[in-house]
Amino acid sequence: MGIDPEPIFDRAGTDTQILQTVEAVSFAMLGRLTALAADQVGCAHFGLLVGQRTTLTSLGLLGTLMRHSETVGTALQALATHHDLLNRGAMIEIAVDGIVATVSYAPYEPETEGVALHCERAVATLTNVLRSLCGMKWNPDEVLLPRLHPLDSTPYTGFFRAPVRFAQEIAALVFPARLLRRSVVGANPLVRASAERRIRQFEAAIPSDVTDEVRRHLRSRIVQNRIEKDEVARNLAIHQRTLGRRLKAEGTTFRSIANQTRLGIAKQLLADTDMSLAQISSVLEFSEPAAFTHAFRRWTGTAPSAWRKEQWAK
Repeated sequence: MGIDPEPIFDRAGTDTQILQTVEAVSFAMLGRLTALAADQVGCAHFGLLVGQRTTLTSLGLLGTLMRHSETVGTALQALATHHDLLNRGAMIEIAVDGIVATVSYAPYEPETEGVALHCERAVATLTNVLRSLCGMKWNPDEVLLPRLHPLDSTPYTGFFRAPVRFAQEIAALVFPARLLRRSVVGANPLVRASAERRIRQFEAAIPSDVTDEVRRHLRSRIVQNRIEKDEVARNLAIHQRTLGRRLKAEGTTFRSIANQTRLGIAKQLLADTDMSLAQISSVLEFSEPAAFTHAFRRWTGTAPSAWRKEQWAK
């Protein structure tokens, strides 16, 4: 877009050399850089533009595994399973409800900047990925984005070629469930096995982080309206007491992570959508809006309505 990236990296507290290292850029830093770049260029759909330029090939070894998966469904499941190799701080989920399927993207790292930009970037990337697997004429039935309706939605409808619903609680593509059973043309099982073996080797070298795992499972459970500690422990295949001990060793507790996760989602929905307090409190499983307001005030020292006004005034 004709801008000098150096000042953006300076404002983010880093430099362009981080892009030349083998270490992955942190999710928080990626969000900050994206938010600063969007502000610098004054482009409301900056995240969409970034996502449009990300292809299956851009995903490296994981892209290779997906390209040679047996079906579209197993390709998306591979992305969901190994997504940490790309972004440790967000998750991909596939859900089926009758004849309708959704693939969603949800950041779970608390206090991350540019969440709405992250989400539209990811959904655009998912669209490119599915077009690579299904043919360039493929379109979703519907697109859901957790951001305010832009003044000009043409860039979104033009790229997705589908109805785009803004101010949603999740970022997702909606499509017929039968698509998941479609075979991937040209898939090579030998290439698939090789890619999966190398991915497993990379993952084995990643240090264990129970706090991060709990955040991920809590984010998923909140979307599904289930945040019980015992269920998270079962999903992690460990006992509740063991989970508590491991979290204590990492300097945190289940309640603390649950509150951080709820607060992160609340802030994102307050800042990036026009969902009512009643709708947000329902998403976060509060019994009533007053309970949500009380909790938010306890966490931040201010009421959610006042916090939203402050964010929208920026």
